[in-house]
Amino acid sequence: MKLRSLAAALPALVAIAIPTPAGAATTGRALVLLDRPAPGATAAARVQARAVIARHGLRRAGPVVPEVGVLTVRPAAGETIAELAARLERDPRVVAVEREYRHQPRLVPSDPAMSQPDPAAGGQPYQWYLHRQGFPAAWDLSRGTGALVGVIDSGIDSAHPELAAKIAIVRDLDGTTVGTGDEVGHGTHVGGLACAATDNGAGIAGAGSDCRLIMEKTDLTGSSVIAALVDAARSGAVVINMSFGGGRHGIGERRALSYALRRDVVLVAAAADSPIAEQGHPAKDLQPTGTGSRLDAGLGLVVTAADMSGKRASFAGRGSQISLAAFGDTGPSGPAPGIFSTFPANVTQIETGASSPPAPPCPACRTTFNGDNRYGYLQGTSMAAPQVAGAVALVRAANPKLRRATVVRLMKETASRAGGWTTELGWGILNAEGAVRRALELAQDTIPPSTSRRGIRSRRVGRVFTLRWRGRDLAPPGIRPAGVASYAVYVRRGGRYKLLATTDANRYRYRGRRGKRYSFHVRARDRAGNIEAPPRRPDFLVRVRR
Repeated sequence: MKLRSLAAALPALVAIAIPTPAGAATTGRALVLLDRPAPGATAAARVQARAVIARHGLRRAGPVVPEVGVLTVRPAAGETIAELAARLERDPRVVAVEREYRHQPRLVPSDPAMSQPDPAAGGQPYQWYLHRQGFPAAWDLSRGTGALVGVIDSGIDSAHPELAAKIAIVRDLDGTTVGTGDEVGHGTHVGGLACAATDNGAGIAGAGSDCRLIMEKTDLTGSSVIAALVDAARSGAVVINMSFGGGRHGIGERRALSYALRRDVVLVAAAADSPIAEQGHPAKDLQPTGTGSRLDAGLGLVVTAADMSGKRASFAGRGSQISLAAFGDTGPSGPAPGIFSTFPANVTQIETGASSPPAPPCPACRTTFNGDNRYGYLQGTSMAAPQVAGAVALVRAANPKLRRATVVRLMKETASRAGGWTTELGWGILNAEGAVRRALELAQDTIPPSTSRRGIRSRRVGRVFTLRWRGRDLAPPGIRPAGVASYAVYVRRGGRYKLLATTDANRYRYRGRRGKRYSFHVRARDRAGNIEAPPRRPDFLVRVRR
């Protein structure tokens, strides 16, 4: 219950036996709410509190907070809180009586890497990066259940105890190897960051908690990436992670990206692993040059890497193609050699330096965690991107009706930042809790938007004319409106209205035929997924002059 006015509170004094919220624990105590004291009247409020306690023989059982008019008491022996409320009902100084609940810690799953200090990270938990990005609080709100995360990468160790049960589909699209195993080590690390088994008492937690993986093993050739994008989208992925880039795109790869976008998939790409403004493909296809600073611009999310200090990692991409950041390293003087996640059982190319392109051997990348050596540290934008993909899985599970463009926008607008977009971190560092909360807010916006025409309804025009309208979005009391996302323009043809175009502008230019008559209407869609109902009569009646 919330603090209420006296008139609203008195019925609650009697009907106090409200259901306990799911998962909430009661203390057996009651909070007695007195009239809210005026500013600076603390002494008088303290006197009033003592008077109420004495008048009703209340048993103090916790703090008395006169600044906000709250007493903590315990009912008399054999008395229920409802009976206590009824006993205090006639006292005009008592506004309400609330059952006291005990808050629970934010979900910190039983995976030891979420709480166990990492000596290589200065004693912080192995998965400090999930704590810093609000994942425990996000998991209180959404567990990602049912969300499929596509990962296009070097394969996966499907026998890893943190991954075996999380793989929904695995495909071998790598023409250079046999099987879906991970000879490189990169894919197993990325897959664990996105969707490792969470709250299972072992290993690590995946950012997307209960999400499952569609693992597309690729050799990163154009044809392999094309096939992986199409297969993951066709198989039901709600988000696809692409921790690769730099190649040149052809028409085929652009078609594959469009295929996924048409299926409403959120696409996430890693920025360059160099401090440059040119992120290469596929990143620049999702957030083209000059669009990063615009919330509604771009087709997906381009993720750069931050370090422990909250600044852009020294190796990470920057500039106008960046959407947001996530943690991808500890920093130039950071204690750990990267981000901690799963690693294959086999010796990897990352360890031997046999990767393509060639890289120095990294024997220190593998580490032993609680007796198991199938874990490792890697740094890069490749490690940042799957954390964003996991957060998107939480968002889409929390509110499945959100469209791709809305999810992309809310991931940007809820990122932790100071002062808006920058070339260093885009819209800021991933804030998983903020993103899920915004998704749930949008779920409560159930009122469709509306449009109204600008200008007269019926008119004679030349062959080329422009329809103009205004859009408005409302929400239930206490809920922030989602905002209009787009408008669908319909024209009457053959006795029925057919979709002519979808636009985010408030106007549409049309070329008609001389002497013809046209009927149009416009329907708005908001970012919460609500769609304006068709009007009873046309918004525009137009006759083209001969």
